Amino acid sequence: MNLRVEREKLEHKMLFEYATFADSTLGRKTEEEKCNLRTDFQRDRDRIIHSKSFRRLKHKTQVFISPEGDHFRTRLTHTLEVSQIGRTIARALRLNEDLVEAIALGHDLGHTPFGHSGEAVLNELKSSGFIHGEQSLKVVDFLERSDKRIGLNLTDEVRDGIVNHSGSGNAKTLEGKIIKFADRIAYINHDIDDAIRAGIISEASLPKELTKVLGNTSSQRINKMINALVENSYGKAIVEMEEEVYEATMELRQYMFKNVYMDSVVKSEEIKIKRLLTELYNFYMEDLSRIPENHLSLYDDRTHNNEDIVSDYIAGMTDTYAKKQLKNIFIPKGWSI
Repeated sequence: MNLRVEREKLEHKMLFEYATFADSTLGRKTEEEKCNLRTDFQRDRDRIIHSKSFRRLKHKTQVFISPEGDHFRTRLTHTLEVSQIGRTIARALRLNEDLVEAIALGHDLGHTPFGHSGEAVLNELKSSGFIHGEQSLKVVDFLERSDKRIGLNLTDEVRDGIVNHSGSGNAKTLEGKIIKFADRIAYINHDIDDAIRAGIISEASLPKELTKVLGNTSSQRINKMINALVENSYGKAIVEMEEEVYEATMELRQYMFKNVYMDSVVKSEEIKIKRLLTELYNFYMEDLSRIPENHLSLYDDRTHNNEDIVSDYIAGMTDTYAKKQLKNIFIPKGWSI
C-alpha cells in the first residue's frame, strides 16, 4: 500500500481546482525516489524542521534584541505563528496546507542575527548587498548539507514561495501568496503584543480609526484580517484581502514602523550591533582561515567570492553565538593555571 499515492488522490477530491497538487509538482533540482508515506511537500516540511538552520531560529532576534523575557517572540516563534496563520487560511480556501506549511517554516531561515538590524549591516558591508529572502533560498539550496545531498533539494514550489515571501516578490502559487499575507498578519500583531509588554506602546495608543476596523485586541485583529482574506478570495484564483481591511492593515504596519521599529528603546542597541557585526566581518575578511573548516569546505565550486563566504557564515550565526565570537576574538582572557 502506497500511502503517498492515496494522499495525492485525496488532494484532488478535497482541494480547490486552482490549488497546487503534490502529484503535479514541478519537481526538485535533483530527482529523487518518492517517499511511500509522504507527499513531496510534506517531505520538504520535514527536511526544513530537521535542519540546523531551523533550530538556530530560536536564538535569533525578531524585534527585541536577544530578549531575556520568557514571553517575547524570537525568529522561531514568529515562524511558527506564520505557519499557523498560513495553514488556517489554506484550509479555509481549500488550498494545499502542506505546501503552505513548508514555505512558512523555511521563509526566514536566512535571517541574520539581531533581526533586520543585522540584515541592514550585512547589506551595507557586502558589495552585492544582502536580502534575507534570497539568503533563505541559498540556505535550502546550498548551505544546508547532509551525507546524501548539497542543500535540502526542495521542490520548486516551496523554493519559489520562500524567495518571494516579502518585498516585491510575487509567488507563482496561491499557497506562496498566502505566506506573504500570513507573514504580515503575524508580525504586525505579535509585534504589537511584544511592544505593549515592553511598555513602548499601549493598546489605548493604537489609532482608533484602525482599531475600529480591525479590532481592539490581538486575537480580534488576527481574526478580522484572516476572514477578510478568506471571504474575498474563496472560490477565486486569487489571494487578496478585502480593500478596507487591507488598507487598515497596511496603515497599522506603518504605525508600527514609526512608533515601534524606529523607537529609541528598540533601536538603542543598533550602534552596538553594527560595530559587532562589522568587526566580525572585517576579522574574517582579513583571513578566511579564521572561519571553521566545516564552513569553508562548503565552497568548492569556485562561484563564491570571499564576501559570499563571510556573509554566509555571519548570517548563520545566532545572537548568542555572534556575541560569544566577539568576546573570544577581541577580549583578552585572564591567565589561569
